[in-house]
Amino acid sequence: MATSQTLPLALTIAGSEATGGAGAQVDLRTFQQHGVFGCMALTCIVSFDPNADWGHRFVPVEPQVIRDQLEAITTAYGPDQLDVVKIGMLGTPVTIETVAGVLRERTFGHVVLDPVLICKGQEPGAALDTDEALTAQVLPQATFVTPNHFETMSLAGVDRIDDVEQLTAAARRIHESSGAAVLAKGGVHLPGDDAVDVYVDAERTEVLRAPKIGDGVQVAGAGCTLAAAVAAQLALGATPFAAARSAKEFVTRGIEARMSSSAPFQVVWQGA
Repeated sequence: MATSQTLPLALTIAGSEATGGAGAQVDLRTFQQHGVFGCMALTCIVSFDPNADWGHRFVPVEPQVIRDQLEAITTAYGPDQLDVVKIGMLGTPVTIETVAGVLRERTFGHVVLDPVLICKGQEPGAALDTDEALTAQVLPQATFVTPNHFETMSLAGVDRIDDVEQLTAAARRIHESSGAAVLAKGGVHLPGDDAVDVYVDAERTEVLRAPKIGDGVQVAGAGCTLAAAVAAQLALGATPFAAARSAKEFVTRGIEARMSSSAPFQVVWQGA
């Protein structure tokens, strides 16, 4: 006789990236590798255009369809079962408003925000509107934020981050303004032999280091993988700092085992 079981759950609200190297596909693979059951609400569909320098072709999902997905997920899994959500690319102000509304209606213990501020292919005005909406409506509801180098500068309101001290100061500024734990990614953008990230919360500041791989090669999907690994660790009961440290190790292994393709970028392999 078959029996049911209770598994740790995590929800990703993110876009689909057709090649599988980023977005919700990465999130679900990352959850799976951690033994976490993943559910997904798609916000947009992104497909690279190989005939236009691999630029983004971006199609948003209708707001009602996003609401329908989230209604089904949050009805199937109550707050006592589904307490962790990871948010990736939202892409438009109306999508941000839709998701922010659901977050206000349904309380999650952990809201991990990967603040995708730039969608390549958007007009500058539309990109600015999206950035401002994300900062105003979703960031205040986040409990954990994982900005990359550019996003850290934008959220902290600084013009440049050239070293660990500046990265640390910017991460603290984001924490103080949002109240969220922050894992600010310096990655390969800072000088030196290590890929450096900085973790800040109300109680601690920690610098996380790992040797740069392949002369500092940048790979697609690293940011998505990091935020999803944080969410998975939180779903498993880890503290925010332990989740950050484990997520960095997970991403490092994935970059070491990165996969190539005919596209002009390599991708993280979460199965490493």
